[in-house]
Amino acid sequence: MEYYISGTPKYDEKGNIINAIIFCHSFNQTYYAVNDFHELIKPGGVFDKNEYLIISTTTLGFPDSSSPSTSGLKYNFPKYSILDRVNFKRQFLKEKFGIEKVHGICGSGIGGYEIYEWACEYPDEMDFIIIGNSAFKTNGYRYTISRVADSIIDSSEGYYDDTYNQSLSRIMVSLNKIVYSNVFSKRIFQELSNEEIDVLMDDFVDEGLFIDIYDFKFLNDAVLGYDVEDKLGNIKAKSLIIAQSEDIYYSAEYDTLPVENKINNSKVEVLNKLKSIYDIKDYSEISDIISEFMEKFKK
Repeated sequence: MEYYISGTPKYDEKGNIINAIIFCHSFNQTYYAVNDFHELIKPGGVFDKNEYLIISTTTLGFPDSSSPSTSGLKYNFPKYSILDRVNFKRQFLKEKFGIEKVHGICGSGIGGYEIYEWACEYPDEMDFIIIGNSAFKTNGYRYTISRVADSIIDSSEGYYDDTYNQSLSRIMVSLNKIVYSNVFSKRIFQELSNEEIDVLMDDFVDEGLFIDIYDFKFLNDAVLGYDVEDKLGNIKAKSLIIAQSEDIYYSAEYDTLPVENKINNSKVEVLNKLKSIYDIKDYSEISDIISEFMEKFKK
């Protein structure tokens, strides 16, 4: 398990750490993604490192934690679910730090899937959750995208070869173009010229070639089976759910706003200013929302 840890642990009378905040990364990120939120965890920030213990892990299925690619098992790697990824983190926290209950969990995208699953299955193991741009199930547009990706992989004659096959690189190009189609907000895509889209797509695809096809396949399978809608009522943690109004992959209307009626003690916020994952340089609006949530949470 690859991980990052920073901050100041605080203990109860039994010696248990009581102020751990866990960060869960999105689809193509690792533990290092927590550094994108340096404004939140710096001294004086919402999650001041002098007040909290910050832990961010690279999750199950990703290098350099246990994954199909780094294990060498490739297509023989054990099939896993989003809940398995949660249990992978829980076991790590218990064995490494003796932590069986965390103070809070934060994350976005597929990291949000883990948080929903964690809070539904183990509702007494956290005090609060904060989820950005995510969903409580794979359906509709997302299900279609994942099924298309699965079909592309299945069409490869080299997927089950024991030696590297050039066709796998071509498959990854196609898969990364699918992922790219969901990167920007609706408005940004309309404002970009076709030439700009081509340039940015080529850059995105080049970076994405570092993603292993087996890691992609197993995660996509886990995503296809993800659905906790019927369990949302189990959540006891105080919850802040944030969405971007123009996001293509996650719909504020269908994936975020309904949560307020499904989870007790939940707060939903829909942002209009953040245009794309490449445009998130100023976290002031998110920071203000989280700060207000945390102040009310403390009371």
